[in-house]
Amino acid sequence: MIEISGLGKSFTLHNQGGAVIPVMAGATLSVGGGECVGLVGRSGAGKSTLMRMVYGNYLSDVGSILVGGLDVARAAPREIIALRREGLGYVSQFLRVVPRVPTREVVAEPLLVLGVARDEALARAEDLLARLNIPERLWGLSPTTFSGGEQQRVNIARGFVHHYPALLLDEPTASLDATNREVVLGLIAEAKARGAAILGIFHDEGARDRVCDRLVDVRDFTPQAAA
Repeated sequence: MIEISGLGKSFTLHNQGGAVIPVMAGATLSVGGGECVGLVGRSGAGKSTLMRMVYGNYLSDVGSILVGGLDVARAAPREIIALRREGLGYVSQFLRVVPRVPTREVVAEPLLVLGVARDEALARAEDLLARLNIPERLWGLSPTTFSGGEQQRVNIARGFVHHYPALLLDEPTASLDATNREVVLGLIAEAKARGAAILGIFHDEGARDRVCDRLVDVRDFTPQAAA
């Protein structure tokens, strides 16, 4: 479902005389349906950079990134938007929403965009909010007023509300208490059982051991390692 081949990336520092910093070379990996692959490596090794290239936020210099048959590295913006809407979810560490939109609407939005009936979309959103222990009294309020942990759980609910065939997870259990950590690990297990291809960053070693089928060390994709 996710096929990465020969991927390379460098950054140009325009405010420092145009210096070019190579950060990745020869990145190659695959994630099949029903599989969770964890990215490991020291901070700054390129884990987040690789995830952002898969999601289409960063352009790669060379190589291909096939997600459901679409080469994200070569796709037009409208194709990437369509892929994100239907086939590729991304649970980041940070919740970014329009202020004053109620929490249940924030979580239901991916389904509403796909044309799911409003009642069904809201019911699915409320089920996830309840599972993630967001009090019902908060569902009609904007999550911009919530604590960091509550915002993280809203973000997780939003990422899992649609059954994406491919899913990117950026530290989904970070800063969660034991109860909600178990809920998130259960959601990941359910997504795998549905056949989702999951690529994630898990600094929580216990969570990584529970849900990851394989680990890929991004240090193998540094320019020095590829040379």
